[in-house]
Amino acid sequence: MNIFYEESGQFKVAAVVQKNDATYQADTLHGKRTKVKAANVFAEFDGDAAAFLERAQAEAAQIDTDLLWETCGEEEFSAADIAAEYFGHAPTKHELAATLVALYAAPMYFYKKAKGVFKAAPAETLKQALAAVERKKQQDEMMEGWIARLKNKEMPSEIAADLKTILHAPDKQALTYKAFAKAADALKLSPYELARQTGAVASLPQFLLDGFELQHFPEGTQAPAAPLPPLPELPAAEGVAAFSIDDESTTEVDDALSVQTLPDGRRRIGIHIAAPALAVAPDSDIERTIFKRQSTAYFPGGKITMLPDNWIAAFSLDEGKTQPAVSIYFDVDEHFQVSNPVCKTERVFIADNLRIQTIEPHFNRDTGTEGGQAFPHHDDMAWFYRLAVELQKQRGKYEPDRPAQYDYGIDILADGRVAVTVRERNSPIDTLVSEMMILANSTWAQMLDEADLGGLFRVQPALGKVRMSTRSEPHVGMGVQHYGWFTSPLRRAADYVNQKQLLSLIDPAAAPRYTGNDAALFAELRDFDTTYTAYQDFQREMEHYWSLVWLQQQQAAELEAVVLKEDLVRINGLPLVTRATGIPLELPPRTTVRLKITGLDTEKRFIALSYLNAVV
Repeated sequence: MNIFYEESGQFKVAAVVQKNDATYQADTLHGKRTKVKAANVFAEFDGDAAAFLERAQAEAAQIDTDLLWETCGEEEFSAADIAAEYFGHAPTKHELAATLVALYAAPMYFYKKAKGVFKAAPAETLKQALAAVERKKQQDEMMEGWIARLKNKEMPSEIAADLKTILHAPDKQALTYKAFAKAADALKLSPYELARQTGAVASLPQFLLDGFELQHFPEGTQAPAAPLPPLPELPAAEGVAAFSIDDESTTEVDDALSVQTLPDGRRRIGIHIAAPALAVAPDSDIERTIFKRQSTAYFPGGKITMLPDNWIAAFSLDEGKTQPAVSIYFDVDEHFQVSNPVCKTERVFIADNLRIQTIEPHFNRDTGTEGGQAFPHHDDMAWFYRLAVELQKQRGKYEPDRPAQYDYGIDILADGRVAVTVRERNSPIDTLVSEMMILANSTWAQMLDEADLGGLFRVQPALGKVRMSTRSEPHVGMGVQHYGWFTSPLRRAADYVNQKQLLSLIDPAAAPRYTGNDAALFAELRDFDTTYTAYQDFQREMEHYWSLVWLQQQQAAELEAVVLKEDLVRINGLPLVTRATGIPLELPPRTTVRLKITGLDTEKRFIALSYLNAVV
């Protein structure tokens, strides 16, 4: 004797060895002895067990599921009853078994209520379930089509539309992601490699930039246009012809300088800062844009501005324009003692935008820092440089014998090749500009502190890491008691916030943006610090890649580097920090070493370096 029974949702047959009221001892088709509960047995039969099961499954496949469902009615029913209705006679054991197989195989049509007892699904529920099945079938067919095209190095338009999200912030339930992931797995490629293979991603820099933009600029890299409100009436700065000093790629000119000779022989210097805060209302669309973007983002070959183009055009201190500015004036005597700071909001005439690449050949340590006629304001710059050196001395930061240090950048040329830019960190021009900005930033930070106004300050109360704070503290690295960023309000939200606070001190009718221990100021500090750090990390990531490309272009085999700590090194002549093997542990930091390039893969952003020797 054999039994037909159900186990874990599957129908099986077995030869009975022993039977009692509650269980059967039976041998399965595979010869395994098993115990089967009597409650799970639907039929006993004689003959070939395997043939019985095969016939039941074959007959179940012939049963019309829709007709079987229509036969059921709304009440609960047993398998035997519905089999009799369907076949028109008392069912044979084969027919009962086939009916049970058919009922179990169609859970959308039939709900299992108890052993051998079922209930037909309501018509509307069944309709929705069948529609879902059909939809799933169509989706699977569509996905298979996409997968086939991806395997053939073609990019379906539907996947192309979602590709940035698929690669950088995937919704793993999306059909486009599922198809792309299946194709990549089948081809044993990473998502990036598949995107490259299909031509949807042109290069690794594009891939990295797409991810950065999706994370930080999901609504697009172009800052949304915002109308410019009417500006307050501002007086014109008398006798001022200001000039700016910037890199040739600068489009957001935040700061400019001026100098006038007073009747008593002293000079009056002006530090003039673009004043977008004059036109920004709290919680306005433009302020929300500033706080959403937090900063202009820079990377080799491009940038993403914080402000929309019309605001940059309205406030950038561009040559030939008379622009709104927040100015601070100081009187300077013959001994370069600075006194009498006066702050104003005014319109300032910008006589010239000097570009470093144009003027530096005529103004550097080698050719001299004396005045002349090589470029506009040459004499003024010579005097400003002498003032800057004296200000460094007053801060205790003058180090004439310190070895020259250089900052390196990456420039992408028109032909796609990589060039490395070099800037001396403490060059005369760098010293001149930075000292004037430190003078303005430290003075304005002191003004906020003395007025008990919060701001976004840069503090370093002891040697260690510089951090942001809403309250002023000393900055020992700069040798000043107060410091904050005020001089780049077109490019940084921190400078905008500080300028907004400062305006309330210059104009008594203006209210500060933040008062007391405003929780919103703490939130803005956190958001700015986090976002600004992320932008800098991205810039370093891109510089790392392009540095490897430059090494590849140069077919470099060896290079020099400075040890930072243990195996961490900074490559000389490149904005690249990486690790090297074999560096002796006894070598102190700042030791120059020679390294051999043992591996280089730009696509994987990988470089392997091994130690050769220390450079004496």
